This record gives sequence, structure tokens and C-alpha cells, in this order.
Amino acid sequence: MIKFLFKHIDNSGLIVFRIIFGLLCFLEAVGAIFTGWVKRTLIDPEFTFSFIGFEWLQPLPGNWMYVYYIVMGMFGLFIMLGYKYRFSMLMFALMWTTTYLMQKSSYNNHYYLLVLLSFLMVFMPAHRYASIDVKQKPSLKSISMPSWCKWVFVLQLFILYTYASLAKLYPDWLDASVIAILMRNKANYPIVGELLQQNTIHYILAYGGILFDGLIIPLLLFKPTRKYAFFASIFFHLFNSIVFQIGIFPYMSLAFSLFFFDPKIIRNLFLKNKPFYEAEAITIPKYKTVLVTLFSIYFIVQIVLPLRHHFIEDNVLWTEEGHRLSWRMMLRSKSGRITYSVINADTNKAIPIKLDDYLTPKQQRGASTKPDVIWQFAQHLKQDFAKKNIPIKVFVKCYVSVNGKPSKQFIDPKVDLANVEWSHFKHHNWILPSELTIDNNTRKN
Repeated sequence: MIKFLFKHIDNSGLIVFRIIFGLLCFLEAVGAIFTGWVKRTLIDPEFTFSFIGFEWLQPLPGNWMYVYYIVMGMFGLFIMLGYKYRFSMLMFALMWTTTYLMQKSSYNNHYYLLVLLSFLMVFMPAHRYASIDVKQKPSLKSISMPSWCKWVFVLQLFILYTYASLAKLYPDWLDASVIAILMRNKANYPIVGELLQQNTIHYILAYGGILFDGLIIPLLLFKPTRKYAFFASIFFHLFNSIVFQIGIFPYMSLAFSLFFFDPKIIRNLFLKNKPFYEAEAITIPKYKTVLVTLFSIYFIVQIVLPLRHHFIEDNVLWTEEGHRLSWRMMLRSKSGRITYSVINADTNKAIPIKLDDYLTPKQQRGASTKPDVIWQFAQHLKQDFAKKNIPIKVFVKCYVSVNGKPSKQFIDPKVDLANVEWSHFKHHNWILPSELTIDNNTRKN
């Protein structure tokens, strides 16, 4: 295994991927500014719902988040050009991870993937050809890379797509009702809007999603099916880009194909002047044990983390406990209505509050359907009133609908959410039991 991992192969795929990856990082950062995402998500809100434990990570004041994203975009360009690559890649990884952790109103599995890829790319010798670093220091130049540089990406993608496929194996996806809900707000799309409302299309999308996610990596690895799998990828990801408008992810997913095709094809298409490496030398570095150990731990975590919801009471579709960081992508539609009751703990008198005074419309949607956000808002209210020396209790009446089903009471209205603890790996009893099931053969309403 060690010899396999450290056998050198041509690095054309990695070099081209670095260029595309850097460009996409630049476009993601700059696009967030010009589409208004930075303003809506990081500048307009009074505060942001960060990942629990990272409440100290809040956006820079005023318009400084624009500067933050411009700097981050510049690091994307440096990555593309291969300029001070390791430093640029590390800085982008840290800056992107910081913005990821500081807000989750716009939570997206693709943002999480970019966090992982950014740190993986720090370890990659992706600047050894067609880079400013090589021009400034020719001794860096190399036309090969250890085989592990390819297989790290392949394994990461296999984990992602496999979990994405398995997560879809539940009744509301299998009967295409989730797809029908997701397609309703696409009815006004030109040309395809009416087509997306057809029941037959819903089933094609539902089962096509399961099959694509479950089979795409094996099919790309198998040479006889590789070309057909790549064309299927183009259609699948462009469809997602047009219909769901999910930023750079579809194009990054297509860029991953560089690691599946013969490096000679990649060289001939994109780097025609580059010598092709065929020696297949095996160079085992002194730090091999450290490297193998680090990546082993990383992939064990990646395999185990998406399984945690199976060990937490109740259905993850209802409780959301174990939903994040688990490749559960576009699986459900939730809506809710909520009332927060703030009580003065000393006088027992109600204190009226308006959500509009605290939260943006997008934040209000999260604070009416997601238990961690509901809890965090209760904590925010507690801290806000503590500044006025007023101890409070916070109770909520919340009703939630999952996948268009009748609304059910979501949170125990007798529990003071301002004074309960949060646990990352245990069920919270103040989330009332669901009547959903993910058993593929039965549904309990």
C-alpha cells in the first residue's frame, strides 16, 4: 500500500485542477459581493447565527466584510496563478472556514466541501508546474506527483456521493413528493418551468439523483464507462446549476473529472508543452508515517461523522440533529411558524418582542424551523436583556411542517430555552417527538 501511495504519476490533472480551483475560489468570493450575498448575510443582520461554539466569530463591522471578501478573492487568483501557493492556499482556507463558521443562515453542503478541499489543497504539490512560484524558483518544477495526491480526491468524492445517495432512500424522496415541492418555485423558469412540474419528471429526477450519486464515482473509475459517466456529469451538474443556482459547485464537480481521465489526455488538452511523466518511480519520504496517519484520521472522521444521526433519538428530518456535515443535500422542505415569549424572571411579566427588530427575513426562517437556531436566538435574547440587568426566560410555541405534511408542534412550550444547555451529540428532549419515519417500507402520519 505504501508503495502504491508514493508511486509517482504525471501531475497534469492536479496542475489544471489548481488553476480551475483558484479561479472558482475567486469567482465565489467576488460573486458573493456582486450578487448581494455578503450584504444580505453578513452586513445587514444585527448578528449572525454562527456554528454553536463559534459565537465569537462575527462579521467585521460596517462594510469591512466587502474588503474581507476582496482579499479572499485575491488569494483565489494567487492560487490560480501559483503565486506563493502554500501561503495563499492556507489563507484562503482559513478565511473561507471563518466565514463558513460565522454564519449558517445560508448553510450549504457545498460550502462545507470547499472548506475540506481548501485544506486538502494546502498539502498538494499543485504549484510545481505552470506557476509563478516555479518561475521564481525553478528548482520547484516537477512533472510528477505521488499517487496519493489523486486518490485523496477520489476517496473524498466517493464518501460524499455515497452518503448523498443513501440519504435519499426514504419514502418522501422515493415517491418523488420532495422533488415536487422543490420544483414548485421553478414554475416561472423560461422553457423548462412547465416541464419541471410534470410528475414523470419528478420521478426521473428523484431516481436519477439516487443512481447518479451512487454510481458516478465507480463509473468514472471504470475506463469503459468513463466517457459516458462524464457526459452524464455534464448534464447533471449543468441542470443543477441552472435550476438550483448553487454557485461554483457544479463546475468544481466537473473539474474533479481531471483526476479520473488518463493524465496524457489532460496533458494533451491543456498543457501541450509539458513533458509527460512515465517513469513511475517510487519515492517514499521520511514523513510518510505522519502523512498516512493524518489522512487516515481525516477519512475515518469523514466516514463516521455522517453516521452520527443514527445514534441520536428520533428522525433527523425532524430534529435536524446530525444533519449538518453529513452530505444530506436538498432532501427535505420545511416550513414553520413560531412565537417567542420572553418573561422577566424576577417579576414574571411578559416582555413583548418583535422578530423584525432582531432578525432578517432569512434568519427568521431558520429561527422557526431549526432547533439549534431557535436555541441560539433564545440565548441571544438572554444576553441582550442581561445587558439591561433583566434576567429572562424564553418559551416558544412552534409548529413545523416537513415535506408539505400537516404542521405539528415542534418545541416543548414549557421549556425555558434561555436556560438549557446544548449538546452536539445527544438528543434534546425539548424537541417534541416526530411522527415521521425513514423506514423505506412504511410511513406513519
